[in-house]
Amino acid sequence: MTTILAETPLDTSAPALFNSLPLDDKLLRAVADSGYVAMTPIQAKAIPIVLAGRDVMGAAQTGTGKTAAFTIPLLQKMLRHETSSMSPARHPVRALVITPTRELADQVANSVKTYAKHTQLRSTVVFGGIDMKPQTAVLKTGVEVLVATPGRLLDHIEAKNCVLNQVEYVVLDEADRMLDIGFLPDLQRILSYLPKQRQTLLFSATFSPEIRRLAQSYLQDPVTVEVAQRNATAATVEQHFYSVSDDDKRRAVRQIIRTRDLSQALVFVNSKLGAARLARSFERDGLKTAALHGDKSQDERLKALDAFKRGEVQLLVATDVAARGLDIADLPAVFNFDVPFNAEDYVHRIGRTGRAGASGLSVTLVTRDDTRMVGDIERLIKKKIEIEPFELDDERPRRPPRRVRDDDDERPAVAERPAERSEPRRSAPVRAPQDPLFDQPYQPSGSEAAPVWEQAKADMTAAPKRGLSPNIKPKRKVASLLGGGRG
Repeated sequence: MTTILAETPLDTSAPALFNSLPLDDKLLRAVADSGYVAMTPIQAKAIPIVLAGRDVMGAAQTGTGKTAAFTIPLLQKMLRHETSSMSPARHPVRALVITPTRELADQVANSVKTYAKHTQLRSTVVFGGIDMKPQTAVLKTGVEVLVATPGRLLDHIEAKNCVLNQVEYVVLDEADRMLDIGFLPDLQRILSYLPKQRQTLLFSATFSPEIRRLAQSYLQDPVTVEVAQRNATAATVEQHFYSVSDDDKRRAVRQIIRTRDLSQALVFVNSKLGAARLARSFERDGLKTAALHGDKSQDERLKALDAFKRGEVQLLVATDVAARGLDIADLPAVFNFDVPFNAEDYVHRIGRTGRAGASGLSVTLVTRDDTRMVGDIERLIKKKIEIEPFELDDERPRRPPRRVRDDDDERPAVAERPAERSEPRRSAPVRAPQDPLFDQPYQPSGSEAAPVWEQAKADMTAAPKRGLSPNIKPKRKVASLLGGGRG
């Protein structure tokens, strides 16, 4: 395995230009239309090696142009298959790009379309969360470049919607993330469908021992291109770690946005439920906010991301689904509302800002429970992290001072409040409803007859009838309701 390091852009006074590469005029015109003139270090080192047909392991900081580093040379090599034929058989899949997330797949597919717009090479993207029928219709027409996530690609393979027996180039983008989320079995199945004679490229911002073992299994004598210290953060990103409590995190974000006059910010949290709740809270605070997490449909996720890129949304609250590979131009700041559980995700999160040499701001809010995870980040990036105290502005309305009475003549200029009662306040008695008939005074009737109960007692003391025991009470006479009095 050959390793090429580039600490500086080619270690020369002037960066390499795209027009110095042996590229077709169609590709050079598309690159110029995108506004690119000089290559980044990863592009300058990787593109010539890919053009030479070697397998490559590319390690670079996120935001340094890894997508163009493998897309442009592969398009150049596929131009020999360019054809204007409408037959699907003349447009088999020749390049396969596998990404871990739907958002990254969509972004890579857009880059492929941008660089190939002056050619007749076809491309498409397939990922889960949406209907398979439109994807199937495009695949049936034939494409040379297929960008896919592992799960949906296997669905199309099993449905025989695409055939991969003519694939010449394979790209594993953000391979470490694919291993983290358990895609290794899917990757092994997909690679088993491909021809053994192929060129394989593996690009990632970080290289773990598991990734190197994967490369040894599926890459042939790869050239490792590292343009910076592994797991390093971009020097253009201003990083801060602030000590705040959980209850003050939202106020801290609002205060930093206000004091720094930030037009937009990406806020990372660790859970899907936390992302949804925090987005609603920021909405109540008057900030235009959208949420991006795995529980949303793919259409909702793409709409939220597109609105954020167009500047219609001020805050995008997201889980780590947005931490890998998303290219948001001129994003000024990233907030780690929650310290990431995985230290490598910190490198990817803050890589969303400070891209392509621009400056950026990264703010991580740290509580007492985050000490161990901050230590993991410190060991990963090999830098001492200083946790700064954060002073919150008092945004809450103050209550007026209470009147304090004393015997001095100097008294505060506050309107006197009425003296408070020493006795507890009693609730008013509940008055019973009035009834004119019930409220009338008692009036005895005109007859002086004894009460009914007195008459009953007199009857009991009277001589009993013959044949009836004195202990047996006589039956009361009850009026008949069944036609009594007839006859």
